Amino acid sequence: MAERPASRHRSLYKLTGSPPWKEAFRQGCLERMRNSRDRLLSKYRQAGGSTSGGAQNTLLVQEVMEEEWNALQSVESWPQAWTQLEEPMDLAVLEEIQQELIDQEQSIISEYEKSLQFDEKCLSVMLAEWEANPLICPVCTKYNLSIASGLVVCQCGLYIPSHSPEVTEQKLRACLEDSVNEHSAHCPHTPEFSVTEGTEEKSCLLMSCLACDTWAVIL
Repeated sequence: MAERPASRHRSLYKLTGSPPWKEAFRQGCLERMRNSRDRLLSKYRQAGGSTSGGAQNTLLVQEVMEEEWNALQSVESWPQAWTQLEEPMDLAVLEEIQQELIDQEQSIISEYEKSLQFDEKCLSVMLAEWEANPLICPVCTKYNLSIASGLVVCQCGLYIPSHSPEVTEQKLRACLEDSVNEHSAHCPHTPEFSVTEGTEEKSCLLMSCLACDTWAVIL
């Protein structure tokens, strides 16, 4: 006999809460949340990087529970299980699973925020070193760059015949700082620097970021 719409709407709350069902739903929800990390962080960034807390202000918990519930209902073996579900399930079971998802969501966000803080700290240190010391090589971040007659070299192996013979340490420093600051205005991650191998053209110093999939020619 077909299930009435009202009954289907309340079906989530009409389970006996038997251990097999509870564990299957719980594990499915937790795995679905882990696999939805990118979607969660996208919502987090769209929300301005903040959440108000509480079950009513979560970003993805309700969606995950509904998606997993629909997925369970579509499993072929479940129609047989429905016949065994008669007594209403204590709402505490759903609230327990919901709280686990809230904790997991907050854990993912907390890990992401710590990563951002680390990247911001690395960026600040890098800029401070550039300003306070001789120009540090942005590729190896260990040795000082040497610039003379338009040639940029470093002990790490960096060797760039500049496209502009008038390049100086001050000009390159300013170019690096401007590029890093421009990138940090739209992406919180620390960019990386590398040198293209020159063939027909001269080698170039590149700044790239895997997080936001951008790159720029510095020199």
